[in-house]
Amino acid sequence: MVNLTRIYTRTGDDGTTSLGDFSRTSKNDLRLHAYADTNEANAAIGVALACGDLPDEVRATLQRVQNELFDVGADLSTPLRTSYDYPPLRVEQPWIDDLEHDCDHYLEQVEKLRSFILPGGTAGSAHLHVATTVVRRAERATWAAIEHHGTEPAGEKGVGGINPLTATYLNRLSDLLFILARIANKQIGGDILWQPGGGRVEKPTKRAKH
Repeated sequence: MVNLTRIYTRTGDDGTTSLGDFSRTSKNDLRLHAYADTNEANAAIGVALACGDLPDEVRATLQRVQNELFDVGADLSTPLRTSYDYPPLRVEQPWIDDLEHDCDHYLEQVEKLRSFILPGGTAGSAHLHVATTVVRRAERATWAAIEHHGTEPAGEKGVGGINPLTATYLNRLSDLLFILARIANKQIGGDILWQPGGGRVEKPTKRAKH
């Protein structure tokens, strides 16, 4: 269990911070960008839950996802190693399978898309669209960290790479949140569709007199 007795520690005042394995790294480390964006995504989902009138089934799915996002962040903050005294929690394929099952389940409840849609409608939908974009940013940040640090475990003293399933999880989650944003708009009759050209009505041009 986590035991937080103090919130400020002053240990990061030199621009460094601890990873999950207690090694120190720069606060500009790309891994920090990845799990900070993941944390922001979790907060955005929390706002959707607090402000949106969402169906109970959707709320239960999002609350599960919030717990999983903490685990994703923990995975991203703990470099891969060949062995551990205490094996850390890692994202595994069944987590991704669950998200794909959720996508299929909820997609059956909305009409097929024949246009792009605008973020908005209900408060819940709008906040879920925001959460979708933050998760997509978190995925990009994760891939940037993977590109820099790799995906290979380190030996006893080296710094290891990153579990690539964290990026896959975030990818599927962005899909799910987009679908759930559509579910949240069912109560107002469906999506707000994009109108090409900004919705402007083109005025007829006057013909020159001969």
